[in-house]
Amino acid sequence: MSLNSTPRAERIHIGIFGCRNAGKSSVINALTDQQISIVSPIKGTTTDPVSKAMELLPLGPVTIIDTPGLDDEGELGSLRIKKAIQVLNKTDIALLVADAVKGINDTDRYLIEQFKSRTIPYIIVLNKADLLLERRVLPDKQIYVSAVTKEGVYALKEQLAQQVHTDNPKMRIVGDLINPTDFIVLVVPIDKAAPKGRLILPQQQTIRDILEADATAIVVKEHELQETLFRLGKKPRLVITDSQVFKQVAAVTPDDIPLTSFSILFARYKGELSDLVRGVGTVDALADGDKVLISEGCSHHRQCDDIGTVKIPFWLKQHTGKDIIIETSSGVEFPEDLSPYKMVIHCGGCTLNSKEMTYRIASAKGQNIPIVNYGILIAYLQGILKRSVEIFPTIYKMLEK
Repeated sequence: MSLNSTPRAERIHIGIFGCRNAGKSSVINALTDQQISIVSPIKGTTTDPVSKAMELLPLGPVTIIDTPGLDDEGELGSLRIKKAIQVLNKTDIALLVADAVKGINDTDRYLIEQFKSRTIPYIIVLNKADLLLERRVLPDKQIYVSAVTKEGVYALKEQLAQQVHTDNPKMRIVGDLINPTDFIVLVVPIDKAAPKGRLILPQQQTIRDILEADATAIVVKEHELQETLFRLGKKPRLVITDSQVFKQVAAVTPDDIPLTSFSILFARYKGELSDLVRGVGTVDALADGDKVLISEGCSHHRQCDDIGTVKIPFWLKQHTGKDIIIETSSGVEFPEDLSPYKMVIHCGGCTLNSKEMTYRIASAKGQNIPIVNYGILIAYLQGILKRSVEIFPTIYKMLEK
């Protein structure tokens, strides 16, 4: 898959951390051989995390995240540090950039402990090595680099590549559920929330996965589904729908045709399905005054019938008959303290990498707060969850208990 076609959520996320003026931005520019980050001798030039998607050989498509210095000062500095720490939640590989002349300090040691506690592979980059009068033999995970002379940059790239674990075959979105020549019908509503001129990311990725399985993808709008199924002349192997029209699609899809949603498929793809299905049972225990957090991974323009802020709150209150308090979050903002909430309802997380989505689910589980995603919740509220996970026997058995 090329750089241009690789979604951000699928790229390896490399976080660059360290103190102000250690040369983080200079190291990024040396690594990429581009002026990705602004370089200045003034401390604190990088004020917010900055992400850049690019190709970094021998790794391939990556997202590099430059962060503010962890020794920033003052009230504003504290906010910047908080933003930098949040980047750890989506970091696949961490680079700690330290001044080779000054050596590793307490802030650097704090970062190393953060990497270890979060099981993030890391490399300590001792930058400004060209200024050293003498050198010592470095332990594992440390390397001398000069962003000025480019010394050690090639070796650093090689070490980065060694941090990527590829022992397990990657889960398919749908390819492992279908066979060559199968027909797969995808139901894609085109409404106000749909991006102009293109399909949303999960739809694009699912179509690509179907084609790679040598099967046939048939894309229709919800009101075209019944006629399409009638005219096909061959029973489709699977119908995949957008969650917003789940009930309408289920009503016209014969029971002997498997049915699921993009949201459910992607929860399985990212290894989250069982955790999210467990959380849905909490819905019926909600009471008046309970708070529910609805969280989205991206910060999109809200429409008048927005799924997260309008439709789901309406369906949830309609199902429970309770006066539930709804709060929302979006983008990188995900509350550290989830104790005020009875449950978390999260979007499919198509713009989040697996690391960050795993963090959010683990955060909820660690605080004993049930978490579910949009597709699973909608299927449950509309009484079709069992049918929508029937193609996954282990998950189906969970609901049978």
